Amino acid sequence: MEGIRKLVIIFVILIVLIGGLLFLNSKRSEEKELPSSRVILSKNMKLTSPAFGNNQFIPSKYTCDGQDINPPLQISGVPEEAKSLVLIVDDPDAPGGTWDHWIVWNINPSISEIKENEVPEGAVEGLNDFEKHSYGGPCPPTGVHHYHFKLYALSKKLDLEPSSRKEDVEKAMEGFILDQTELVGLYQRK
Repeated sequence: MEGIRKLVIIFVILIVLIGGLLFLNSKRSEEKELPSSRVILSKNMKLTSPAFGNNQFIPSKYTCDGQDINPPLQISGVPEEAKSLVLIVDDPDAPGGTWDHWIVWNINPSISEIKENEVPEGAVEGLNDFEKHSYGGPCPPTGVHHYHFKLYALSKKLDLEPSSRKEDVEKAMEGFILDQTELVGLYQRK
């Protein structure tokens, strides 16, 4: 009889422990569903280009070896509640660290394309690592580099000076990102 009582007590303790662990795990899941940065990883938003595919080579026309103009970009799936878009183009393969090629904010969220060699009307271009307020195309010193075209949908417009850099824009976006997507292009000089 004593053995059965011990088994029942052990069984009850195990049930309580398992129930407690399940409860804690469900609380952790709820916490993950309420992200502190408010980033919704819906992946509905898309950024593509008719000039190159994801992880494909960027035509030289859009680089320092060509006309050095921005490629055409197509945007879809922007959240309805978005108030603005931000586009950041950078190269994490640069020898001295990530090189910023184009920083554009307050893009109208209703646009479906950014045309070749054109800044969307009303958008603001920040200062890139070429010290210019414009697109600076790929121009890697050696090897194949990856150029990340990162698009963010925000729940507000950014109040920043045109002299702002990528770090300023990223800081101002914190807590206001509704969705984000990325297109990666490759380039190697001949």
